[in-house]
Amino acid sequence: MKLPSEAHLLRIFVGESDKVGGRPLYEVIVQLARQKGLAGATVLRGCLGFGANSRIHTSKILRLSEVLPMVIEIVDKPERIQELLPELDGMIQEGLVTLEKVQVIAYRHSQTP
Repeated sequence: MKLPSEAHLLRIFVGESDKVGGRPLYEVIVQLARQKGLAGATVLRGCLGFGANSRIHTSKILRLSEVLPMVIEIVDKPERIQELLPELDGMIQEGLVTLEKVQVIAYRHSQTP
């Protein structure tokens, strides 16, 4: 797939314990993006953060039971991202979703099977 130099970055902030149908929300979102043929998705696990409720989430040893922040990033053409948004709206009960224009410098993959 070839991406245009101007694309959109969809960034989704959720909690590690957020679920959809008993499955981790971040996994469901990445699999949905793949099924829809989007260019790619990455999940990042945060070690520290807070959201709308201002409660600190941390990976410090004394607070291992805390729910860590997860960030899902998806980059693709603006129209492809827009197609995904209505489905995400029904899945995300808590969190933050942002969208920004980005410039794609390189998007490559190896030819090995």
